[in-house]
Amino acid sequence: MANERDFEASGKTHWVFGYGSLIWNPGFSFLGAQLGLLRGAHRSLSIISHHHRGTRDVPGLVFGLTRGGSCRGMAFEVSASAWTEVRAYLDARELVTAVYRDVWRPVTLADGRRVSALTYVVDETHEQFAGPLSVEQQLAMIRAGVGISGRNVDYVLNTAAHLTQLGITDRALTQLARQLQAEDQPGEGQAA
Repeated sequence: MANERDFEASGKTHWVFGYGSLIWNPGFSFLGAQLGLLRGAHRSLSIISHHHRGTRDVPGLVFGLTRGGSCRGMAFEVSASAWTEVRAYLDARELVTAVYRDVWRPVTLADGRRVSALTYVVDETHEQFAGPLSVEQQLAMIRAGVGISGRNVDYVLNTAAHLTQLGITDRALTQLARQLQAEDQPGEGQAA
């Protein structure tokens, strides 16, 4: 598998795989984007957030790529000339507390090509890795969490909505989003 230095030496483009907020808020310039499939890891709400979507006192919960299964997301193509800046931005955004590891993984693109993409996966030995949580535990953390990037509820709902728009099925996330949305709706017999 090619590594980052191989791409830099060749002047070829680089790829970044997004599975959570990178899908709807990449924050960097890219040449193009398309759906991608990463095998060997799955999207899970398994990271305790003390920064972007929570604090140490009231932590939130964000997505990570956890071992096993597969994940559909977005693959972003970045020009060689923009790569240094994009990589620095992504590392500052994703490696705040070292709960993620930056790795290169094969991703199959919607057009059939297979590329090596920079991917941020969970370090399952890190103290912020929550592991499997019950739906009730997830909902409690999501409802309470607010960090420098905003409310945890907005993060989860935005991710769910964008996955739906892209035709990506994530049943667990869809169910969580429905429960969070229902809380914002007036109940039966209540005035709107």
